[in-house]
Amino acid sequence: MNPTIGWIRQLAESWGVPAVLVPLVPFLILLIALYAVIGLAAYGAKRKWARADKTIAFWLFISPWLIGFLIFTVGPMISSVYVSLTSWDLITPPTFVGFGNYTEAFQDPKVAQALKVTLLYAVISVPLQTVLAFLVALLMNVDLPGIRLFRTIWYLPSLVSGVAQMVLFLWVFNPQYGLANDLLAKVGIQGPGWFNDASWALPTVILMSLWTVGSAMVIYLAGLKDVPLNLYEAAALDGASVTRVFWHITLPQLSPIILFNILTGIIGALQIFTQGFIADGGPKNSLLFFVYYLYENAFQNFRMGYASALAWMLFVIILALTAVTARASSFAVYYETEQGGGGRRRRSSRKAR
Repeated sequence: MNPTIGWIRQLAESWGVPAVLVPLVPFLILLIALYAVIGLAAYGAKRKWARADKTIAFWLFISPWLIGFLIFTVGPMISSVYVSLTSWDLITPPTFVGFGNYTEAFQDPKVAQALKVTLLYAVISVPLQTVLAFLVALLMNVDLPGIRLFRTIWYLPSLVSGVAQMVLFLWVFNPQYGLANDLLAKVGIQGPGWFNDASWALPTVILMSLWTVGSAMVIYLAGLKDVPLNLYEAAALDGASVTRVFWHITLPQLSPIILFNILTGIIGALQIFTQGFIADGGPKNSLLFFVYYLYENAFQNFRMGYASALAWMLFVIILALTAVTARASSFAVYYETEQGGGGRRRRSSRKAR
């Protein structure tokens, strides 16, 4: 424990603070100190600039989120950079090893397997989820009696937690008495081993991921409702077919939303964990996802330094793939409000029109 924090806790105990509240005292003192600094800065700004009221109000209102972000997000991230350069078992003091953890990770065959499984899952599941969610949104974008009920039914699986989903599908895809193999047997097909088969475990998880396309479907549906009706009316007057209307109006108008869903899908797919955890990595490490291997090193093998190095490797991979996807999308994404941007984006907008 930090000596300063220990001294504050001892002081709080001497003041008669209940034992349950003692761990909160250093945090409260830190908050008071931060707000004191903000208050002094605001006072000085107000005396120097007569019209600084709105700026002061902005920083005061955003300060709860900003302080929480700095303490609970940025702080641990910076700390993990140092931890990734050490060998630490959470019990003994960390030992500085430099880039030894990263060197080991590049030579670790399990890291290669985890990257292979995770990237394969992302490459297959994200396009399938994107297309299925878009098609369902097109089907739900009609004014029929009871359509709201069907939209709700499609969205409800997205509210089920990952553990509950995995437990449910372990029963559905049970090779002996599961629903999937029972239905296949009725049509004369012998079902596979699903999660118990190394060659079928990952495809089963990909099939399972299609059950929760409802959240993306809702976003697509909101985008479809926002497409200007005058564009469809003009196309109808010109005699455009349904296919041409879809390719030249609906798809360009929804391209920013498609990009958003693809980016969030990639980030989410690369961080998949629950399925690998419940399946314990799957047979022959067929479900050894990267985050699960990171967790295994951190909280089962107590190699926090190595796990931190893996976390930063994953961060760089996600950042790189997101940047490449966003950069590549500039040739295909149409932004209706963009009129004075770069030449490449303007050409893509005219092409989309």
